[in-house]
Amino acid sequence: MPIKLPKNVSGIQKFIEIKEIKNGVAIMKDNSMKAVCACSSINFDLLSQTEQEALVARFQEFLNALDFPIQIIVASRHFRIDDYLNQIKELEKTQTNELLRIQTSEYINFVQSFVEFANIMSKSFYVIIPFNVIESKQEGFFDKVKNIISSTKPSKQKFEIEKFNQYKTQLEQRVSMVLDGLQGLGIKTIPLNDEQLTQLYFEFYNIER
Repeated sequence: MPIKLPKNVSGIQKFIEIKEIKNGVAIMKDNSMKAVCACSSINFDLLSQTEQEALVARFQEFLNALDFPIQIIVASRHFRIDDYLNQIKELEKTQTNELLRIQTSEYINFVQSFVEFANIMSKSFYVIIPFNVIESKQEGFFDKVKNIISSTKPSKQKFEIEKFNQYKTQLEQRVSMVLDGLQGLGIKTIPLNDEQLTQLYFEFYNIER
């Protein structure tokens, strides 16, 4: 599905590189394709020095085994507890014991003050796996030079829909390789679907939300 921006930010749409989101794949304006996976985290500081060194070594082996680039994104956002506090406030309204009601109110104020003072951030981790249609073609030296020179310009060639599934299959092979490699490191990885991709990119381009 195409990404649609609110009217108040439609003026920046020309700066957005995404043309379409389809079947869990982000199709860019240059017809390259990207899959995005959400990843769990590992508390590195809780590991012993030996475990840390072993984990770093395995991660290095994982990267060296890939014959394509990946991008790792760490998204930091202010920790939002509005929904949680609203639930506590509803409990406060129904509290019949005056002492417990006062304690609940003080707890709400404490949590709000603590989150604001400590500037608590929530972090989300993503890995982006790309696939460029050009990679699937046999090219000579001059073809590659031509592609490098013209890489900054959006491709005018209409994306070949009939070949989408073929390219998607090759992208999925890369995704599977990344998932297996990260699973070996103890990291759970889940590919994002259309709805999740749309929400993710919308939030990236609307940081104030």
